[in-house]
Amino acid sequence: MSTITTPSETPHSQFSEKLKNLFEGSGEWLKTGIISLTGILVFLLIWSVAANNINTSLGAFPGPQSVAGQFQSLYNEHTAERVKEIAFYERQDVRNAKRMAADPTYQPKVRKYTGKETFIDQIGTSLITVASGFILAALIAIPLGIAVGLNKTLNTAINPIIQTFKPVSPLAWLPLVTMVVSALYTTDDPMFAKSFVNSLITVTLCCLWPMLINTSVGVASIEKDLVNVSKVLRLSALTHVRKIVLPASVPMIFTGMRLSLSIAWMVLIAAEMLAQNPGLGKFVWDEFQNGSSESLSRIMAAVLVIGFIGFLLDRGMLQLQRFVSWDKSSEVR
Repeated sequence: MSTITTPSETPHSQFSEKLKNLFEGSGEWLKTGIISLTGILVFLLIWSVAANNINTSLGAFPGPQSVAGQFQSLYNEHTAERVKEIAFYERQDVRNAKRMAADPTYQPKVRKYTGKETFIDQIGTSLITVASGFILAALIAIPLGIAVGLNKTLNTAINPIIQTFKPVSPLAWLPLVTMVVSALYTTDDPMFAKSFVNSLITVTLCCLWPMLINTSVGVASIEKDLVNVSKVLRLSALTHVRKIVLPASVPMIFTGMRLSLSIAWMVLIAAEMLAQNPGLGKFVWDEFQNGSSESLSRIMAAVLVIGFIGFLLDRGMLQLQRFVSWDKSSEVR
């Protein structure tokens, strides 16, 4: 018996439908792009007009053009510093080669280049610090949040502690962390600088709570049907967490991780300023203390970079959520 093909099922109609969907999708992207570009242009216009009417003790407030020029200047400084570093190691290699040629028993000494960190170097330092503090917080908060969500007694015991320390500012934690680290971290050959440890622990303490709270809420909100299925199958505690709890609570866990990462990035800048740990926060503070005619534009350049990196971190966390979540149809916003 021959198959009857309706007009809606013909290859031509299917192609037309796909083409229509493609154009509709492209039109939506184009509309979004135009609106976003318009918003950016309006912001730049307002910024430029406001900058021309604001005078500070260091001169006029920097507009978009002067800040854009500083990006090129900061990159040139980074390039020049890398050239100096290469030349330093080349001279060191030549000097060690001559010493070894004159005395074969000579043990060459390799010294580390100690030039100042450039703006790009400090971006890398800040990213390493925030990633370290965030990962440490996740390793503590997510397992503890799962335990709290599964155990009402533990939840009742820990909740007052969470609610007490959750609102504490990083500016309050940093002096305490600094004193504790100075008292306990007393090795003569430290693996990490004390300023780095101070910033890392402060970031961890401040981004711990959103992850802990959201994880526990997500675990406690699992549908009863899923819990009953686990009981019927007689899953072990570890298998129950791995097969039931984690997949069902992934959205809430990642919501907490997104909040924590945003808080971690904001806290880090303040911590680097006060702890004088190399990074974007220290760069901003040093430029403020410098007080040169270019300081304001360099600080504004750093502000834009801080905001843009924060945006990328949030987008990255959203993409990671979509990758690990069972619900692949969820849109990333």
